[in-house]
Order: sequence, then structure tokens, then C-alpha cells
Amino acid sequence: MRKFGRAIVVCLAALGLAGSAQATPKVTLAIGGAGCLCYLPTVLTKQLGFFAKEGVDVNMVNFKGGSQALTAVIGGSADVVSGYFDHTVELAAKGQHMTSFVVYDRFPGLVLVVAPGETDKIKTVADLAGKTVGVSAPGSSTDLFLKYLLKKAGVDPKSASTIGVGLGGTAIAAMEQGRIDAAVMLDPAVTVLQAKYKDLRLLSDTRSQKDTEAVFGGDYPGGAFYTRASWLSKHPAEAQAMTNAVVDTLRWIHSHSAEEIMAKMPPAMVGKDKAAYLAALKNTIPMYSTDGKMDPKGAAAVLAVFTQGSKAVADAHVDVTKTYTNAFADKAAARN
Repeated sequence: MRKFGRAIVVCLAALGLAGSAQATPKVTLAIGGAGCLCYLPTVLTKQLGFFAKEGVDVNMVNFKGGSQALTAVIGGSADVVSGYFDHTVELAAKGQHMTSFVVYDRFPGLVLVVAPGETDKIKTVADLAGKTVGVSAPGSSTDLFLKYLLKKAGVDPKSASTIGVGLGGTAIAAMEQGRIDAAVMLDPAVTVLQAKYKDLRLLSDTRSQKDTEAVFGGDYPGGAFYTRASWLSKHPAEAQAMTNAVVDTLRWIHSHSAEEIMAKMPPAMVGKDKAAYLAALKNTIPMYSTDGKMDPKGAAAVLAVFTQGSKAVADAHVDVTKTYTNAFADKAAARN
């Protein structure tokens, strides 16, 4: 009888171990401003249940800007960043190997906007010298974009002071309250301001392919999932599951109306002005990738911009092909 009892205990223990082995893998995903439409594919993937469908439990943690989300991953409190690809190039120059494994934005969608009260005073990027410009967070892609534009305009990037104002409502409030003279913003905030201020001045706009090419000379990838190379090598199954989920979301986006997409988003992110959000979403949909793959020419353009604007990147001779992989997106596409 005792032997029989021990056998039951052993069987139960074995079942427990088996259950543990089959537990759903968990991934902490740091996102640099979930309310921004540039990150909509990430949020929508969660809303549609596609992460869970692929067998991965993704916990999204929202941060004020991409640099803070990146810090969380570097510090080990998060596993993957949903943020702008260009950070991988900057980090490579510092000897920190980060790898992008699925891209959801074909264009960055960044817009340099003059505050409504400064329209008559600031007419060019060069006029920002000595002014205060809002960015999502210091060191974020919005900040890097501003510095690139200032240098391109022949102005010392340090001549304009920057402060973090976040994205969305906080950035709009900072503009309207006169706390900043301009800001690097994204939709839906830009479209909301354009609807309210008909004479709103945009100094630079990268929400379309044509405008992106005008600024950067070619395509320039925006949002992507990226992580430490060491994490990626240890968790290929989780990365593949996340890629499958995002690629399915991108296909879903391009096969549904803006109204249907908006209906799936959290009400708090849509906000009270649904018409403005819908208008912004319609403007943004062409920005989203269809297959999750990195365009090698786009990655090369990112490197060219940083090489031009950063001596550290230029001196590091970064091999941009090591900052991304299309292997996971290729496998996602091969499923059907």
C-alpha cells in the first residue's frame, strides 16, 4: 500500500513537472509611449489576442519615451523593446549589441511642429536656435531626430534646449500652454493640433514615403521589436511567436478599415475626440509594414544619418547588418 502511495506521489510529481515544462513563456515588453499611433501594431496585437494565440504571455509596460523603454531592457527589468530601430545603431557604436527582429513601421512618422503661439516667429528649423523644443524624452528618437534636423540646417544641435514632454496629451498641453516653442510629435497628436489650429506650421514631416525621402533621402524604418542579442539567442521560440503575432496583426490592419481598427483599440488611447483619432489613423495606416521585414536600404539610411550626425558612430564603423535580422519575419511569412 505504501509502495502504491509512493507511486501516486511520483506520478503526481511527474505530472507537475510536465505541467511546469509546458507553462506559457512570459515576455516583458517595454514600449515607449503606447498611445502613439506609431506603436499601434504593438498594442493591437495584444488587443486582438494574437500573442496569446501564438502561445506567449506578453506583459506590456508603458514608458514615457523610447529611451526609457530601452533602459529597462538594458537594465534587465524588461526583455524586449517596442521602439524605434535607430537606437540599435547608436548602441552598436557603444559596443552594446541589440538586434531588431520584426519591423512594423516603414516610416518614422516624426513631425517637427511649431507651437501655435510661435507660428509667426519660427519659420525654419534654423529659427529654433535658442528656443525650447519638446521631445518625448531625452535620448529618444524624437530627440535624435531634432538634433539631425538642426545639424542638417547648419545649426549647432546644442543651440536648442530640449525637455521631455511625452507624447499625446502631455505634449499638446505643453504646446498650448507656451512651455515650449516647438516639439517633435507623432500622430494622433499632430492631427489633433492641425484640426484645432489651421495655420499650424510643420517644419519637417515623415508620415509618408514622399516626405520621408525628402528628409532622409530614402526609406527610414521606425518602430520595431528589438532586444539584446544574448536574449534573442536564448529565446528564439518566444521571438518567433512574437513575430508571428505582429505579422498577423499587420495583415489584419491592411485588410480592415480604420473604423474597425479603432474599435479594437483601448478607449483610453482613442480618447474623447474619436473623429480626430480616426483622421490620424487614416493618415498613419500607410506607414505600417505589411510583412514585418527590415528593408536593408532603410537600415543603411539610418546608419548614414547617424554617421553624418555622430562622430562616435562614424568612428565605430558600425556593421548595420548585425543590428537586425529578417529570419523571424521570413519564417512568419512562410506559414502560408
